Amino acid sequence: MANPSPLYGWYGDDFTGATDTLSALAEQGRRALLFLRIPTPEQLSAAGPLDAIGIAGATRSMEPVAMAAELDEAGRFFAGQGVALLHYKCCSTFDSAPLIGSIGAAVKALRPYFQSPFLPILGGQPNLGRYCLFGNLFAAAGIGGVVHRIDRHPTMSVHPVTPMAEADLRRHLTAQGLERVALLDYRNWEDGAEAALAACLATEPGAVLLDVARASDLPVIGKLIAQRAQAQPMLAVGPSSVAQALAGLWGVQEEAVARTVPLRRDGPVLALVGSLSPVTRGQVEVATGFAKLAIEPRRLLDDAAYAEALRQEALRRLAEGHVMLITERPSQAPENAGGVAAATGLLLRDIIAQARLSRLVVAGGDTSSLAVKSLDIWGLSYRGPLASGAPLCRTHSDDPRLDDLDIVLKGGQMGPVDFFARATAG
Repeated sequence: MANPSPLYGWYGDDFTGATDTLSALAEQGRRALLFLRIPTPEQLSAAGPLDAIGIAGATRSMEPVAMAAELDEAGRFFAGQGVALLHYKCCSTFDSAPLIGSIGAAVKALRPYFQSPFLPILGGQPNLGRYCLFGNLFAAAGIGGVVHRIDRHPTMSVHPVTPMAEADLRRHLTAQGLERVALLDYRNWEDGAEAALAACLATEPGAVLLDVARASDLPVIGKLIAQRAQAQPMLAVGPSSVAQALAGLWGVQEEAVARTVPLRRDGPVLALVGSLSPVTRGQVEVATGFAKLAIEPRRLLDDAAYAEALRQEALRRLAEGHVMLITERPSQAPENAGGVAAATGLLLRDIIAQARLSRLVVAGGDTSSLAVKSLDIWGLSYRGPLASGAPLCRTHSDDPRLDDLDIVLKGGQMGPVDFFARATAG
């Protein structure tokens, strides 16, 4: 008998954020699995019945033409699976641009497969310190940090590839090709949300931006989405708050996953740090118990002897304990990211081929996310919480050395200052 159609699908524009949505669904008791590429029939069969099915992508670092090809294939796959709602999971800070990671280009590619006239865009995720009020996005600088308007955020306003220069998400998204972006602000969630949405949809907007100012806004928004997604397949855009909004609204759930961190199995931890974020760099500075090895991206690309020496040193140090590989000067140019990612992925693959790890930690950066894609891992499932936005997952692979490995994918802004101590706790 064929597996029933999943109700929820999500495509993550990077790997780190895609696992946050995985955890949001799993902690609701949903049977969810995140594939690292469009799965084969054999992989779908191995996954078993699913309530939610995800694909981790890298469109955040792609140009529109490449995004269109990638997302057309993904849209066709999700439509074929019969999902009621496809969630295009973007970063909670919405960092994107007309020529890199364009959310407008993503909508253009996916909308033909999910044609509900209601295209919701959720503008905040309070548990990560992201808030949208009157269409303007605000974000904390690190977990629990000072909240800034996104165009004045100390990190996101000066992002090396997609700096956020506009706080009004309607303007930000219009510049990326989304037309007629309407707004329902947070005042509608207290009373009359259904009537407000009906009046808004009567004007035939291209998309509807929904304020998210507090966690209590999400159930109201979730009801608006669920009602219409059951009537006609829908595309939604936003961070993991899309999944959070739908908690408990679709069918009977299994028992929710306990919020306890499983013990780390025996063996060393290998961490790859590819983020320039001050949050991640602060975490690296206070991290203890690691042998810290610097990676020079250009040398890794051009010098085979350097790559081999780095591999040998990492293996030697892993025989003694935990190792942290730190990309000291990542390429600033988007066109170099693919080459750096491929070289870093090869390095990881060659290290893992000879070292029995207990846990792999990848900390931020488009390059490090792309590097994971080059490993022979086809899926991730949820193991337990570790830090907000950075859950502990389990790998699925046909390679015995990569299968059932603990893995944590952390965005640059995510995690407390003692993140790496938590990641190595056993």
